[in-house]
Amino acid sequence: MSNTPSIDQNKKLQDIKFSVLDLAPIVAGGTAADSFKNSLSLAQHAEKWGFNRYWLAEHHNMPGIASSATSVVIGHVAAGTQSIRVGSGGIMLPNHAPLMIAEQFGTLESLFPGRIDLGLGRAPGTDQLTAHALRRDRRSDGQDFPEQLEELRNYFKTSEAVGGRHVHAIPGEGLNIPIWLLGSSGFSAQLAGRLGLPFAFASHFSPDNTLPALDLYRRSFTPSEVLDKPYAMVGVNVIAADTEKEARRLATSMQQQFLNLIRNNPVPLQPPVESMDDLWSPYEEAALEQQLGSSIIGDQAAVTEKLQDFLDLTQADEMMVNAQIFDHQARLRSFQIVAEAVSMKK
Repeated sequence: MSNTPSIDQNKKLQDIKFSVLDLAPIVAGGTAADSFKNSLSLAQHAEKWGFNRYWLAEHHNMPGIASSATSVVIGHVAAGTQSIRVGSGGIMLPNHAPLMIAEQFGTLESLFPGRIDLGLGRAPGTDQLTAHALRRDRRSDGQDFPEQLEELRNYFKTSEAVGGRHVHAIPGEGLNIPIWLLGSSGFSAQLAGRLGLPFAFASHFSPDNTLPALDLYRRSFTPSEVLDKPYAMVGVNVIAADTEKEARRLATSMQQQFLNLIRNNPVPLQPPVESMDDLWSPYEEAALEQQLGSSIIGDQAAVTEKLQDFLDLTQADEMMVNAQIFDHQARLRSFQIVAEAVSMKK
């Protein structure tokens, strides 16, 4: 008999929550200041359209991503919105002392009570040279992530709950800040299950590992004071427009971004092109298909159908939508189409 908890096989898009992953893109010809203005604009629209949470991701030494000081940008977005949850997707914990993350997110939770999420990853979020610049003598390669996580979680508990201590996270101690584990493989899936924490999987760039990781999470799940049953969120790239042709054109910015990454040539997000055929080799096209294979590109009808197919496949409890689109207005329209798609009556 399977140890996997029972899941609802009849989920509809209206049955789950949808959220936003913002990689705070710096576009060609733009600045980080422009990116932060656009992030706040998108968050305000996402709140109005009914999205559940708005997460920003920690990346370093990336010319096309502005959210390296992730907790600062979270504060900027939370200050400009009213009710949407705001958090990290994620903080790369091995880059930081757990005490500092507890203090930062304790500060955010104190400023915006009941609205802050702390999503944690164990990758560096950058290249090895930059990881060394971030970590210096700590020699952390992510293998001590479970110990770092335990230390961080203890800082949020009261001193009495952990038997007394000399070092306190102020603010932070005694605050209830939801912690999520993020992953693109099985390590964090199993750890999240064992600890009874919610789990977010990076399907938007690791589609082949999605189902094995979700299965591992659900089979590993042990009820905790946080959750009595598994809660899994999946990331998905959605590039939507009023026509299929326009959506495919807009998606070439995302494709160029990944193409430059596999060429080890990160640059700002590039404007869309009519065709990628002159830009990639057959090998590169195949490599991108492997990484971006779960991306949903199309008009509202296609997006609705493909999102439902993805939900049928993953049985996710929540989906987090990413859209690397060059033009801000087109990006807003893409998220608006998703909002309309998931609220449509069946």
